[in-house]
Amino acid sequence: MRVDFPPGRLAEPDFARSHTAIRKCVHCGFCTATCPTYVLLGDERDSPRGRIELIRAMLERPDQAPSKATVTHIDRCLSCLACKTTCPSGVDYADLIDHARRHIEDHYRRPWPERVMRALIPAVLTRPKRLRAALTLGRAARPLAPMLETLRLAPLAAMLRLLPERVSTQTTEHPAPGTRGRVALLQGCVEPALAPQIRAAATRLIARAGFEVVEVKGEGCCGALSEHLGRAEEAAGMARRNLRAWADAGPLDAIVTTAAGCGTTLKAYGKQAGADGEAAAAKARDILEFIAEAGLPPVTREVRMAVAYHAPCSLQHGQGIKAAPAALLAQAGFEVREPAEPHLCCGSAGVYNILQPELATQLRDRKAANLKAVGARVVAAGNIGCIAQMQPALDAAVIHPVELLDWATGGPEPAGLRRPQTA
Repeated sequence: MRVDFPPGRLAEPDFARSHTAIRKCVHCGFCTATCPTYVLLGDERDSPRGRIELIRAMLERPDQAPSKATVTHIDRCLSCLACKTTCPSGVDYADLIDHARRHIEDHYRRPWPERVMRALIPAVLTRPKRLRAALTLGRAARPLAPMLETLRLAPLAAMLRLLPERVSTQTTEHPAPGTRGRVALLQGCVEPALAPQIRAAATRLIARAGFEVVEVKGEGCCGALSEHLGRAEEAAGMARRNLRAWADAGPLDAIVTTAAGCGTTLKAYGKQAGADGEAAAAKARDILEFIAEAGLPPVTREVRMAVAYHAPCSLQHGQGIKAAPAALLAQAGFEVREPAEPHLCCGSAGVYNILQPELATQLRDRKAANLKAVGARVVAAGNIGCIAQMQPALDAAVIHPVELLDWATGGPEPAGLRRPQTA
């Protein structure tokens, strides 16, 4: 594809990378078959191929404000990266769409409700203490969701509907130091507030595999939510803070996360923080990736249970981890069932289900129907966003795979398995 960026812009790293990515696109159309928004809407502008054309036109006039139509279609992108898996030309769509969002953030003035919402999301969701307080207030305000819809405050209504009925009070354990190495387990932001039992299960499983689990002081949000909102400096600041914290923690053999979306971001730290970021990215591992490499501890409990495995987009497309999670569950004794359309997003996609609730709900309901069809009592999903998104639409319990692996190798029964079954 021909690209005519203004003279001098190619000296800027963002524009240079986007120039390369756009030129690689041959408009073959393979991406349209796997793009969730194109599958739903059938609009070329809501496909990766169409968005690349919109981004090209926008960046060729970098000093002009993007049109409302361009912003609308770019906003509808989930960043699920199914197109990355499908693309035969190797287009770095992830980097391109993030550049587009940064450009929009800097050059487009949104209506004030959108500006407030986009500032509120990182201010609350990336800080666990604030998020816990918001959860308490939100559950009390849940009955107001229909009224918020009528006031055209759909994102706030969507946030209220996503709140879990209750949050586990389980705290992280601190097992004795292991002998195989030291592992930093990312503390995260949303997951500790919504599902602290996931981190507790991961801590036990890593320790059982022979590693010391380190809780790094000064560590915080990975920056994924801010990056996908186009708030580049905010995201870069979070990355730098984490890199300093890990450097101060002493030698680490791995930096492990239980949230697939965070893992994708950690593995891209080199783009934000140079050599230090590259070094940290090389150590970044999703918990299921780490256990697959380290070896599953001996199975001590025979569990005969059918599990529908939902592959988070950030894991299968963003990180290219496809076989390990299902293989580990099978090794632990579970009967793993794969739903139809496993490549399609559930609609969570970071904060997409808040900012684009209508499309997100359509994708959720489509995913839920496919999961229900396999007839499993449990859905295993390795990302807190997917868990929160899908649970309201399913009778089956939605549980992180690490909880099931911990249970099979000596840990407690996941609390989610004890939730009332309505079907």
